Amino acid sequence: MSRFRLNRVAELVRQTISDIVLHRIKDPRVQGITITEVRMAGDLKSAAVYFSSLDDGKSELHREGLAAAEGFIRRQLRQELDLKYIPALSFFYDSSFDNFARIDRILKGLQDSETADD
Repeated sequence: MSRFRLNRVAELVRQTISDIVLHRIKDPRVQGITITEVRMAGDLKSAAVYFSSLDDGKSELHREGLAAAEGFIRRQLRQELDLKYIPALSFFYDSSFDNFARIDRILKGLQDSETADD
């Protein structure tokens, strides 16, 4: 399967899951999360769903909530998307935003120390 099609399907699945999580799941464990990326397997039968949250330290709680809602999310995907296979979903915390914030703090600290030296 072409990489272009994989990426296109992954983005469509990401947008749909984001909408489902934001508007249809009432579980408080999934409130306040953002679906950042979906990586589809080559056969489109499974997908890794990455999420982030502004609530520090609750990533495992969010992951458990998403895993508990997997069946509901897959049923909603089946209703909304015209795909031959609805992928099995695995959920992972996306720590890239945490890394960006840490690097930003380090750079600001360096900048402040250079300003203090002047």
